[in-house]
Amino acid sequence: MLWFMRHNQPRSTKRIPALASTPFRGWVLYDGHCGLCRAAARRFGRIVTSRGFTIQPLQRKWVEERLRLPPEDLLTQMRVLTPDGAIFGGADALLHLARLIWWAWPVRVLAKLPGGMRLLRGAYRLVASHRSCSTTACARSPRDRVWATWLPLPALIVTAILLGPIVPAWVLMWALAGAIYLGCKWLTWRRAGEVRKKAPRWKSLGYLLAWPGMDAREFLSKAPSRRPAPVEWITAVGKIALGAIIIWCACRLLPQSKVLLVGWIGMVGLFTMLHAGLFHLLSLVWRRAGVNATPLFDWPAGARSLGDFWGRRWNVAFRTLARDSVFAPLSPRIGPRAALMAAFIASGLIHDLVISFPARAGYGLPTAYFTLQGMGLLLERSNAGMRLGLKHGARGWLFVLAIAGLPAFALFHPPFIRSVFVPFLRALGAI
Repeated sequence: MLWFMRHNQPRSTKRIPALASTPFRGWVLYDGHCGLCRAAARRFGRIVTSRGFTIQPLQRKWVEERLRLPPEDLLTQMRVLTPDGAIFGGADALLHLARLIWWAWPVRVLAKLPGGMRLLRGAYRLVASHRSCSTTACARSPRDRVWATWLPLPALIVTAILLGPIVPAWVLMWALAGAIYLGCKWLTWRRAGEVRKKAPRWKSLGYLLAWPGMDAREFLSKAPSRRPAPVEWITAVGKIALGAIIIWCACRLLPQSKVLLVGWIGMVGLFTMLHAGLFHLLSLVWRRAGVNATPLFDWPAGARSLGDFWGRRWNVAFRTLARDSVFAPLSPRIGPRAALMAAFIASGLIHDLVISFPARAGYGLPTAYFTLQGMGLLLERSNAGMRLGLKHGARGWLFVLAIAGLPAFALFHPPFIRSVFVPFLRALGAI
């Protein structure tokens, strides 16, 4: 593609279509002095030329004459110039190209949503303002690194929220969960620092795309992994099969009028198949390949203390994220107890976004649930909790049941079950 751009660029405005059978649609103009722009032209050049466009640098003499822009404005953004003289710039140019590329449909959908084009233009301006910076071109300030680390998370969440008016509630739930997941994956990967830079590329891709955990340093490190035992493979596959049976068989046998019962049984099946089964199987695959991928769930029902439940047995990925993103930064400033409560409240707000927002009801219940978890953990660690024996044995197990188990009905509240999860089960063909 680079050879084509160097040796097939017209010196005039003559129409040169990419293929004889493709109608000529104009020129895609980019900053030829920008490394990022040249790389983008090489990567996507075949895609746009096959659709009737010719790629040209903005620095060509004929381009300057045709656009008639001041020198200070010429290179601020890419342009698309059509044969009839229409000019599109920046995000509008990308949208013009996206209309001709089938897999770019998310861009077209986002542009039609309220505030969508504003978001696209803002994101384009942000990238364009930093396009001349690279590891060799210029040094990035700590503020720039923070933006690059954190920006994808809110941007993805806002994009998912904008889908709300046009998609079913269960699709919005998964869109929000996916946005938070992808944003946090990027956040933790960026934070891995030197470990990330030294790790092979396949490990980084595996962490970002094929591992649900959030401990990038552990996954990308060279630390030896614990080899899986044969019985673990059987257990993981068995949990996946059991979860599928619960979803597609047990839910069908229940009275369909018992909506809450059907929803809760379906959630048990989904947890068994996905979280307990598939995630365990992924851990086995990565550990078999020599990667340190600790299982995210370890028989939560066996916890004998609330600290054991949240710290080791239930969703280690979320615990790692809360520890590194909330507890560790706040603990030196406000103390470990307040930082612990802040971490649980932040978890509650995230669950409120994923659970209550799609349901359009039950706001605050997930946050109240996680606030209760923080208070219960502080009680367990207090002198009174030690005297009551809340950290071990049968009393500890009952305390976990009372604080984390039974109140889960408030976490996954009835409006969520009725309007989000049961329609999701129906979409799966489970009911």
